[in-house]
Amino acid sequence: MKQFAASELIINGDGTAFHLHIRPEHVADKIILVGDPGRVDLVAAHFDSKECDIVSREFHTITGSYKGKRITVMSTGIGCDNIDIAVNELDALVNIDFSTRTEKPTLRSLDLVRIGTCGGLQPNTPVGTYINSRKSIGFDGLLNFYAGRNDVCDLAFERAFCKHMQWNPLLPAPYVIDADAELSERISGTEMVKGVTIACGGFYGPQGRELRIPLADPLQNEKVESFEYEGWKITNFEMESSALAGLARLLGHRATTCCMVVASRLVKAVNTDYKGSMDGLIQLVLDRI
Repeated sequence: MKQFAASELIINGDGTAFHLHIRPEHVADKIILVGDPGRVDLVAAHFDSKECDIVSREFHTITGSYKGKRITVMSTGIGCDNIDIAVNELDALVNIDFSTRTEKPTLRSLDLVRIGTCGGLQPNTPVGTYINSRKSIGFDGLLNFYAGRNDVCDLAFERAFCKHMQWNPLLPAPYVIDADAELSERISGTEMVKGVTIACGGFYGPQGRELRIPLADPLQNEKVESFEYEGWKITNFEMESSALAGLARLLGHRATTCCMVVASRLVKAVNTDYKGSMDGLIQLVLDRI
């Protein structure tokens, strides 16, 4: 059996995972991930009861019960790098025996649903739209560090996208990954646009925003908006969906991302007072997870 060294699987003195600071018994099979630590309380306000409430850095975790379902809600902070921490440590908590540092003989598969905000890129994604990321394009390059990347990615889609974008070789190679089909269909229902999401490695330049530094490719967003492949068009920008879907697929979990559009990049409109509107999306996910 594979033994995980102390330097590879870092376990705190109290038996918790290094960054998340939670123990195996704190993790439910159904997990809602949010970026903003403050949004954890917004989700957990719907719970009928709570088992734990743990804060460590940007990771805030509450596990409780909602209409008979045991659910964990956790904040990850912003970015695919934080998703790498959260998903790997969640998987370790349920699939590695922390006392022996060996992999458990039976895989425990988790349902992971991210609830977030995004920028809409198409006429059918105005401010307030709910989007379910059926496919994600990772601008972050994270999945390229893991073996098996080509086995889980849509390589034909990747090639078409890179050709259309005239991809700059100085940038990380993009990867295209599908969310779990059954989980996505169940969560999205008829209320969400089924789309393709680009997960960016930053909020400004990588999403085509120009402040004081000029963009390397001023036409990036125009090319993104005009891309189409086998009926798929790119619907939105956010910063986590690709890493979540990719790591979940490699680890044997099921994942999908649901976002509310708070900025329309087409008409340059934004809703900065969106936090109250998120509750509708939260309620949909809680009822369907």
